[in-house]
Amino acid sequence: MAESRHVVIVGGGHNGLVTAFYLAKAGFKPLVLERRPTVGGAAVTEELHSGFKCSVLAHNVGPICRQVARDMRLERHGLEMLHPEPVIFAPAPDGRYLALFAEPSRSAAEIAKFSPPDAAHFADFHRVLARMGKVLGQVLHMAPPSIDAPATGDLIKLLLAGKDFRGLGKKDMFRLLRWGPMAVADLAAEWFETELLRAIVAARGIFGTAMGPWSAGSSTVFLLRAASDPYPPGSYAVPRGGTGALTQAMAAAATAAGAEIRTNAGVSQILAKDGVVTGVALENGEEIHSSAVVSNADPRRTLLHLLDPAHLEPDFIVKLRNYRCAGTSAKVNLALSGLPSFHALKSADGGGSLLAGRIHIGPEIDYLERAFDSSKYGEFSAKPYLDATIPSLADPSLAPEGKHVMSVYMQFAPYCLKAGWDGQREALADVVVNTLAEYAPSLPSLIEARQVITPLDLEQSYSLTGGHIFQGELALDQLFTMRPLLGWARYSTPIHGLYLCGSGTHPGDGLTGASGANAAGEIRQHLRK
Repeated sequence: MAESRHVVIVGGGHNGLVTAFYLAKAGFKPLVLERRPTVGGAAVTEELHSGFKCSVLAHNVGPICRQVARDMRLERHGLEMLHPEPVIFAPAPDGRYLALFAEPSRSAAEIAKFSPPDAAHFADFHRVLARMGKVLGQVLHMAPPSIDAPATGDLIKLLLAGKDFRGLGKKDMFRLLRWGPMAVADLAAEWFETELLRAIVAARGIFGTAMGPWSAGSSTVFLLRAASDPYPPGSYAVPRGGTGALTQAMAAAATAAGAEIRTNAGVSQILAKDGVVTGVALENGEEIHSSAVVSNADPRRTLLHLLDPAHLEPDFIVKLRNYRCAGTSAKVNLALSGLPSFHALKSADGGGSLLAGRIHIGPEIDYLERAFDSSKYGEFSAKPYLDATIPSLADPSLAPEGKHVMSVYMQFAPYCLKAGWDGQREALADVVVNTLAEYAPSLPSLIEARQVITPLDLEQSYSLTGGHIFQGELALDQLFTMRPLLGWARYSTPIHGLYLCGSGTHPGDGLTGASGANAAGEIRQHLRK
């Protein structure tokens, strides 16, 4: 006899766990089904090499929505966030470096070594982004309004956001309207003259996307991220124990609220009849009947793979197939026998403390653009943009004493590699290591083990269609009321009782929990009706 549940959640990634928590608090007792042995999705900590643990995919947290963190009481469930004082260490080819810190005045002092005007502009830029963030933040934490028939509550929220928008004043209002469609390279150039600082700012607008700094609309991605964190280069925070500690705390909070979580329980099919969801079928042949199914998987995987597309209208299928989700990011994790020494830190006091935050490899705007160029032609970059961390400096528990782990995001590595990914993993790892070695020559000799994750691996091992780390491209035509599709941005689908809650929904960026929280609010209203 098939099991019956009121609500089933497919996938135990962070948004699925946030949705499960809020639905459990509302009394619906959801069942979370996770295919892998542990929950977490892209936020997991696993052993890289004997004694070495690493945040396998995501290595920087959110920041998590404050309301979500408060409601879930994550600290009570074992979450301890680490905030290293250095945020960015960016070495330059000429042997200099730019270090940015969590304290803005300290960052300004470092920037002044390159350009006193840039130091003053940095503080101004931070203040402008903070003001804009108060307006944009409201948009992030609301369900996109219906285009055809907006509800009264939607109109009220939009009016309140519009009131705050007018409160920015004429200058910042025009700035916000003008910046959105711009290339982030132009935005950075309006504020700063130091090429390295421009590149750090611009990188925030292209991370995880199929865009270079000269791509139109890349400023929108920058503003999307600044809405959650107005610090121009972005902050850096990681849980003690790696990002998996975050999702473990979320799982504990969801369970305490009344949710049930099953691992090693892969869903093979979402069942529906006459346009209404009826439950799920598991990979082991078991069926679970349910009147509501919430998918934390990406939109294309949910609606074109787990669901039989025969249940959907042809025009909807065409639109969904045109939803862009071809990834451009690869990940290389390294187990190191010691701390690498950087050329730029020879004169610094030890230098280790400056490496505790993010390490940015991308010294100028044109360097970032050339890295992007390769991916347009089906090749991975020979001189890639890298975002790296050495989390064992802040959290020694991740590696044996005196040793370290290094986590490196590499762009650009296209999902559709012209040569195919078979046999290319080690070549990609060599490019990453050699690029780092230009700044830290001791690195290759310290490597005890390395793990390579390509966009194809992201699809096959982590069920991210196209290997896109955000479940779909962050572009002007795939944000807000158009994420994932125009007319279907309110977390529901054409199948009654089937919902989406992952990063393929609004706002869809990073480990913030906003998509899961927004989805839970909408789903809760539907279930109560």
